[in-house]
Amino acid sequence: RLMSLRSRLALAFAVLATTVAALMGVLGYTATTNQLERAADQALLQDRGGGRPDPDHDQDGRGDDDQSRVLLSASGQVVQTQGPVALPVTAQDASAASSAAPVVFSRTQDVDGVPYRIVTVSPGGSQGAVLVGRDFSESASVLNRLAVILTVCAVGLAVIAAILGWFLAKQITKRLVRLTTTAELVSHTGELDVEVPSAGKDEVGRLSGAFSTMLDRLALSQAEQQRLVQDAGHELRTPLTSLRTNISLLERFEELSPEVRERVLADLKGESKELTGLVNEVLALAGGQAFTGEVELVRMADVAQSVATRARRRTGREVVVRADDTMVEGRRGALERALWNLVDNAAKFDGSGGPIEIVIAGGTVDVLDRGPGVGPQEAEHIFDRFYRPVSSRSLPGSGLGLSIVKDVAESVGGQVHVLARQGGGAVIGMTLPTA
Repeated sequence: RLMSLRSRLALAFAVLATTVAALMGVLGYTATTNQLERAADQALLQDRGGGRPDPDHDQDGRGDDDQSRVLLSASGQVVQTQGPVALPVTAQDASAASSAAPVVFSRTQDVDGVPYRIVTVSPGGSQGAVLVGRDFSESASVLNRLAVILTVCAVGLAVIAAILGWFLAKQITKRLVRLTTTAELVSHTGELDVEVPSAGKDEVGRLSGAFSTMLDRLALSQAEQQRLVQDAGHELRTPLTSLRTNISLLERFEELSPEVRERVLADLKGESKELTGLVNEVLALAGGQAFTGEVELVRMADVAQSVATRARRRTGREVVVRADDTMVEGRRGALERALWNLVDNAAKFDGSGGPIEIVIAGGTVDVLDRGPGVGPQEAEHIFDRFYRPVSSRSLPGSGLGLSIVKDVAESVGGQVHVLARQGGGAVIGMTLPTA
């Protein structure tokens, strides 16, 4: 099983504390050792006249009882030994005895199992050397006790750091654990309506806030999809019922009069066309096709001219465009689709045969018609999905065109509106933020 984040943080705290303690212990032990050795060397050198001993001076037999001395000739031979122990002579000592230059060096060495601090002094000029040593047991014992104390302190500090690190890591990861539990709950149950812990303004708090926002958007998207499916299913029933009825009539095709046959075939053609349009609109909304393309600066006059040309060709109606140089930052395909839906809606409801007008001024895009207009109650719902006024339910359409207009307008920070046109008809459009 992988180690948890809390355990890793606790271990990291313990390792860091142990490393720092060990480093400080090594530095303290080294400094103490150097200080004790330096003090012992100075004491030994002071007994020998400040480090410039005279071999002849050592022959008089004077010296401390706790010190041991060895006098070396220029050839490195032991001339005299004095003190409680015989200090060992090394090749380095023999070399110092024959050195032409003054030499002073020291070392710690066991003599008969007892640590001794030994200083070797040579006046130079190949005059021999003197080895002075003293029992270093007390200082070595102090250093040993110090090493034990430092080791125990390091281990204790590591344990304390691990315990404190565990509690500190628990506090740090507590919100992360709750957030992880919430995420696992959402993943397991699929429920999006859950409470997300979002206290604090640090990184964990920001993560919780972002996760909560993500869940809200997912819940909204899920609700929109469910409503779209429900509304689409409801709207599909009408053309499907009509198709089944007409197909039942066609089963008695030979019994029908030519007029009835023609009417049934026309109904089938119209219903299939309406069903195709409805399916296309639902797929456009479900797949987000109304919002594809790159965001760019779009000149709305160019969009209006393109839509007007297409509307003239498909409907045979005259479309008049009056537009300024309004620029909008958005997706050209989405804006063109929204304006086309407005013009198509006007052409569908305007049976006067007069021109349809597109007016663009200062970010306001209006389509004017001479249709029956929109009542106050209908104006509140005209941009809802699948909403169709009572007066227009006999006309072909899916009830999604104006809802797409609203979605496109809101996607660029705009809004939609519907007004009564002076002299009859309606003004339906959108207000877009200009670039």
